[in-house]
Amino acid sequence: MNERTFHVLEYDKIIGMLMEHTVSVPGREMAQSLVPYTDRDKIISALAETEEALKIMVKYGMSPLGEFPAIRMHLRRVEKKATLSPEELLDIGCVLRTCASLKDAFKSREGLNDSGLTIIPGLVYQLKPHSDLMGEIFRCIEPDGRIADNASPELHGIRRNIARCQEKIKELLNRYIQSPQYQRFLQEPIVTIRNGRYVIPVKQEYRSSLPGLVHDQSASGATLFIEPMPVVEANNRLKELMLEEKREIERILGRLTEEVWKVREDISTSFEILSKLDFIFAKGKLGYSMRGMVPKIVEDGKVKIVNGRHPLIPPHQVVPISLNLGYDFNTLVITGPNTGGKTVTLKTVGLFVLMAQAGLCLPADYGTEIGIFQKVFADIGDEQSIEQNLSTFSSHMVNIVYIVDKIDRNSLVLLDELGAGTDPTEGAALAMAILEFLHNSGAKTVATTHYSQLKVFAMMNQGMENASMEFDVETLSPTFRLLIGIPGKSNAFQISRRLGLKEQIIEKAREFLTQEDIRFEDLISDLEYNRIKAREEREKAKKYLKEAERARQELAERKSELESARQQILRKAREEARMILRQAKEEADQIIKELNKLSQMAAEKERNRAMEQYRMRLKQSLDRIENELAGETRQSHQYYEPVKEVRLGETVYISTLGQKGQVLTLPDDNGELMVQVGIMKVAVKLSDVRKVDEKNDAATAVISSKMPSPKLTAVSPQINIRGQTVDEALMNVDKYLDDAFLAGLKQVTIIHGKGTGTLREAVHQYLRNHPHVSSFRLGKYGEGESGVTIVQLK
Repeated sequence: MNERTFHVLEYDKIIGMLMEHTVSVPGREMAQSLVPYTDRDKIISALAETEEALKIMVKYGMSPLGEFPAIRMHLRRVEKKATLSPEELLDIGCVLRTCASLKDAFKSREGLNDSGLTIIPGLVYQLKPHSDLMGEIFRCIEPDGRIADNASPELHGIRRNIARCQEKIKELLNRYIQSPQYQRFLQEPIVTIRNGRYVIPVKQEYRSSLPGLVHDQSASGATLFIEPMPVVEANNRLKELMLEEKREIERILGRLTEEVWKVREDISTSFEILSKLDFIFAKGKLGYSMRGMVPKIVEDGKVKIVNGRHPLIPPHQVVPISLNLGYDFNTLVITGPNTGGKTVTLKTVGLFVLMAQAGLCLPADYGTEIGIFQKVFADIGDEQSIEQNLSTFSSHMVNIVYIVDKIDRNSLVLLDELGAGTDPTEGAALAMAILEFLHNSGAKTVATTHYSQLKVFAMMNQGMENASMEFDVETLSPTFRLLIGIPGKSNAFQISRRLGLKEQIIEKAREFLTQEDIRFEDLISDLEYNRIKAREEREKAKKYLKEAERARQELAERKSELESARQQILRKAREEARMILRQAKEEADQIIKELNKLSQMAAEKERNRAMEQYRMRLKQSLDRIENELAGETRQSHQYYEPVKEVRLGETVYISTLGQKGQVLTLPDDNGELMVQVGIMKVAVKLSDVRKVDEKNDAATAVISSKMPSPKLTAVSPQINIRGQTVDEALMNVDKYLDDAFLAGLKQVTIIHGKGTGTLREAVHQYLRNHPHVSSFRLGKYGEGESGVTIVQLK
């Protein structure tokens, strides 16, 4: 790696973005010094750190690490036994408090320690907050750096005496200020301080009228600041107390510094861990801000980019590119119009490699893979030099000479407008020779050009491939989409015609082209036409696939509703059977009780006759119940028998659903057919289809009418009202809540989306007065957050 490559690919701007996400000076220093690694283990380790930070950012939306000060210089002073200032001790206390809050965050936030994270929790575990020392520092020192009164009993007593002494001095001086005798001597009736002693301002001409010590005078000399003699003793006492206060503060600071010295190594280790965590979380925040992902590191020098977005282009302007290099080919030649995105593509490839090897996320989709390159070279942009008397061509050639001398098979080479700036024939020939040399050396190369000769050269050589930047001739503007496998067409004639150039001039220009040039341009035109048609067909196929998937989901939902309805019917039938059996048991118990009473009868013959009567009653009761249950079964199935074939439009009975329907399709190879059941189309197996006895159709209709409505027994637990007007949404919500309430649902979800919040507010206002609603709330993380409302039904 070299500084010129970093500059050309604007790697320094990525580092600047990374630094903006740090919260400390040492974290910023680590970000500033970050350069791509070339060791595979270091790259994988750096990406693993970034991936863990990104997972935390995705889950919680923020970093658990707050700002903290730099304390390396403070710890060096402690090592030399120097006493720390209050501000330095506060900085150390802040670092310890950051350690404590970070450890608490990992304890309180569920999932931080059990979601596959190992590196960051491992670092947090090593932090030692020393809570006792932290608490003592913040107890003794106020946030503004002042030593607190309760830092020690001695300091508290000294300051109390200082306050009393100051009051006494002010009281003495106030006598002078308020005395009519001395008021005419004073410049102003105030008490002030000079050289640490309380004084009053006296006019120069009355110096001899007020005995005392002169401590200062005004700039004009008209005012003298005099300490009256009666106040001198009190001021001396105040001075002594202040010296005692200073000594006590020094003793307190020395004691706290001594405590810091005892655990200086723990504090230093914790500080370095915090700095490392700040750097790691900065990488995660950068990836989160650019909607990035952690790429897969693969063997050899390979690049596979899936919908990569240049990180320095605003998200609403960038056009994603997909590109691969080092798999089927090692050299890629990109052609296309000016300002079509060729240079951006080059920079995206190079920048992605540098960022991945530096352990940073890439703004691309999953499936992106990056190999490890020991060297990355880039010759991009017009770098002509007046000072060195170099033209554009010469400047490019100086860079290419350097690249040719340094490359190996582990190099990535990016060349912009190869061979430009000189005679087109010679430039194209030179460009082909350079490409061949780079290709034979094993380096991975991406080059942009306008030369048609290079398009043919790439088509004719094994391991080389053409690509082009798409251009819309209709709008005369590039689309910035990269097309692999298709050489770019110049479009000069089409553009000129669209801009109004005379047709005869265009036709004359065609005559100057060689037959090979015309055939090649026609070939490109055919390729372009076929590509556009293929893309249209692909988009159409995607559309049909989405529609089919949507239909499949709707069918699955309807099938689920039918299954729910069937289960509800079975539950009801079982309940009725249990009720009948319960009645039978009660009758049997009653008969047994009467039989027990007969045991007390004297006549055995009479007893036997009565017992026989009760036995007959019990048998008749049980037979009646059995006949009722069997009768219902026969009534449900006597009209239906299995079928081996069906006709289109025929009415059949579906045994698994307990419903009738009309045949829509004949059975396929798997024995499945489509049947219209009510408003739903259902796929069923032929083995589940029964023939309907038309004579008993009326009886069947009676039975079916007794079944509960599937609409009431199979209501979806959620409703989606996104995109609806307020009136439509409230009408649908009202109907849905009635259905859900009748179906016995206790909790449902209303999906209204985030948007402007108008629809959400209207739904909430409506729910407050709905008779079926017990309570409601917005969704939590993982439920849809503010885009959904969770409703509890009564």
